[in-house]
Amino acid sequence: MKLRNWIIPTLTAALLSTGAMAEESVNKKSTYDPQLASELGADKYGMHKYVLALLKAGPNRDQDKATAAELQRAHMANIQRLANEGVLVLAGPFLDGGALRGIYVFDVDTVEEARKLTETDPAIQAGRLVMELHPWYGSAALKAVNDLHGKLSQQAP
Repeated sequence: MKLRNWIIPTLTAALLSTGAMAEESVNKKSTYDPQLASELGADKYGMHKYVLALLKAGPNRDQDKATAAELQRAHMANIQRLANEGVLVLAGPFLDGGALRGIYVFDVDTVEEARKLTETDPAIQAGRLVMELHPWYGSAALKAVNDLHGKLSQQAP
């Protein structure tokens, strides 16, 4: 079979199935909740502006085991404080042991505001971690993660 004879029917089938899925999606009853959208600061797409922080291994990672453990405990306490204040909507580590250690998503307007918040982290202050900050656009639903997480967590990390 010539490539042209295969591509046209395949693309046609793909486009038709995409159109059918889109029509099915439009025909479903909308579940839009204007009150929730307003509470979460959603725009018309259900999105919100945040600042994303990439936590990276810092230049000072040679602390003894006890000091490193204390810095980690203080780092986690700082994360909890920021979450309780409502400015940190998402946080978590990467599990591959690489130079990229974790992420934060801050509900603040500017990178400078996020920078001031990251400077409160004892692991940043000690140089064990460094932050790379970027404006980011994501689902406004992220603001509900901490409340939901509290219902799922049996123990603090």
